[in-house]
Amino acid sequence: MATRTTQARGKSTVAIPQLAWNQVRPAPVVLVSGTEGFLADRAIRRLRDFLKGEDPSMEVVDLDADSYAAGELLTVASPSLFMEPRFIRVNSVEKCTDAFITETLSYLEDPAENTYLVLRHNGGVRGKKLLDALRGGLGGGIEVVCAELKKDAEKYDFAVNEFKAGARRITPGALRALVGAFSDDLAELASACQQLMDDTSNEINESTVERYYGGRVESNAFKVADAALAGRRGDALVSLRHALDSGADPVPIVAAFAMKVRTMAKVAGNRASAAELGMAPWMLNRARKDLAGWNEDGLARAIEALAEADAGVKGASRDPVYAIERLIGVIAARGRL
Repeated sequence: MATRTTQARGKSTVAIPQLAWNQVRPAPVVLVSGTEGFLADRAIRRLRDFLKGEDPSMEVVDLDADSYAAGELLTVASPSLFMEPRFIRVNSVEKCTDAFITETLSYLEDPAENTYLVLRHNGGVRGKKLLDALRGGLGGGIEVVCAELKKDAEKYDFAVNEFKAGARRITPGALRALVGAFSDDLAELASACQQLMDDTSNEINESTVERYYGGRVESNAFKVADAALAGRRGDALVSLRHALDSGADPVPIVAAFAMKVRTMAKVAGNRASAAELGMAPWMLNRARKDLAGWNEDGLARAIEALAEADAGVKGASRDPVYAIERLIGVIAARGRL
């Protein structure tokens, strides 16, 4: 639930509502901030579509703040003959010209009626005077914060909400495989979620994800890592060969091992909750399951083997595949080699 906050931001304060991307709503001025471009684009599109649905005559105008020329905002915000609503979308505010700052500050003193000014700021200090004025309440606006989703738990929650919004059921294992396959690109993850919902009618499970995205490098990588962590060295080696034959690169395969082992090390001997550890509950449960049979010395050896394998697949070894095979042996033996 959105709230109006007042908090320190250097010498400035935030006195306007700060909302998540999916809480965007109409306001005379909407600041869309943060580095997660996909969520920012989605928030702006959602607001535009809502307003268009309210009044199809609404005119949509795009301005580029980095090449802004004096008078542009006043021109596009001026009332038309028939008083149609205006949706003014301004890109690259983080690179804005001095003229844009001056004229937008003036506009905020008396925003045009029936007009929605949307400012997209991707981060940085450029335009700070304007941002401070907006966040201080000038213009009666709101801020939609679109921070980058860096944690696996955040990406997992994003995917959960995608399927929840589509009123579709997906198993935890399928969600994990899907997030693992598209963890590097939020737009691709969203697209994959949508494709699964569009193309299937039953519950989405691991077999469904495998059928659609089994060729993804990351998905194959996690299959190798899961088999090794379960102690199935032979299965892990077979999966490794399949992944390599499918075009997988050795680097992300080692990265999949690293993510799993780092999570295990974080959880080992720690009684903290998933929220306290900054991960989804399923991740905590999986890590605890993976830790069965491991001890502190074994984890230390696994971490050392990971470092060696990482160096090996990045050029330190003449045979990067052998580096992964050796890592699989250490992991499958729970560090007891």
